[in-house]
Amino acid sequence: MATDQRKPLPFIANFAAGAIAGVSEILTFYPLGDMPQVKTRMQLETGKSKHGMVGTLSSIVREEGFGRLYRGLVPPLLLEAPKRAVKFASNDFWGKTYMGLSGESKMTQQLSILTGCSAGATESFVVVPFELVKIKLQDKTSTFAGPIDVVKQVIKKEGPLGLYAGMEATFWRHFWWNGGYFGCIHQVRGMLPPAEARQLFNNFVSGSVGGFVGTVVNTPFDVVKSRIQGAAKVPGVAPKYNWTYPALMTIMREEGPAALYKGFLPKVLRLAPGGGVLLLVVEFTLGVFRKALGPPYI
Repeated sequence: MATDQRKPLPFIANFAAGAIAGVSEILTFYPLGDMPQVKTRMQLETGKSKHGMVGTLSSIVREEGFGRLYRGLVPPLLLEAPKRAVKFASNDFWGKTYMGLSGESKMTQQLSILTGCSAGATESFVVVPFELVKIKLQDKTSTFAGPIDVVKQVIKKEGPLGLYAGMEATFWRHFWWNGGYFGCIHQVRGMLPPAEARQLFNNFVSGSVGGFVGTVVNTPFDVVKSRIQGAAKVPGVAPKYNWTYPALMTIMREEGPAALYKGFLPKVLRLAPGGGVLLLVVEFTLGVFRKALGPPYI
């Protein structure tokens, strides 16, 4: 997304910066490790919501113990580095590709959204099995012993492709989040006063706004993804939630529009500042790489 005449950094630099940012983000928000658990539990609840974020959190601790909050944490930890690496490396790749195809010399608002959506589509193929394992473990009715048990049971019952249940919903979730995220980063950066001393602050603000907008846009798709991946497969019975957009209509018709935003608060509390941390660390790391490599990268 750079607009200067420095030579672009190689793909591996963006990949490594994304990986470092992913690990940094998960470590920064480790005390909020319960937020994804609360978000998923709220989204798996059908009908009128009985608990808010605090009620859901209290209910989990009271009924299932404090340790339950950290079930499903291993897959995100294993996933975060490659997931964020793919996100930022593919965003850089698609940005260069679309700029070359369009003849633009610098990134535009429209291209930043298109680039972000393409990066999200790319990222979705990496995350599906990990997301499936996390959802299965975080379900209140889960009887799985751990991540490996989930993988074994799913493959035994549904075959290897069973690990990609919810692929279509995951695709749309990442497609829209990344489009909103990177599109907003471009817009907000242009609105902030450019100053070298404020660069880290500007990156954090831009990334946080992008994370917020991306979450607003993609939460309905996240609800559908949780429903699809959390449902048990019954032979001979068509699943209630199968394809994304029909499932959106089903939830809206049966539970009302608000149901599409179940789990929004814990999700946005993590992803808005998390988006800021991601961008801050990525840009800082890329700056370190530029200085290490020297001209023509600086």
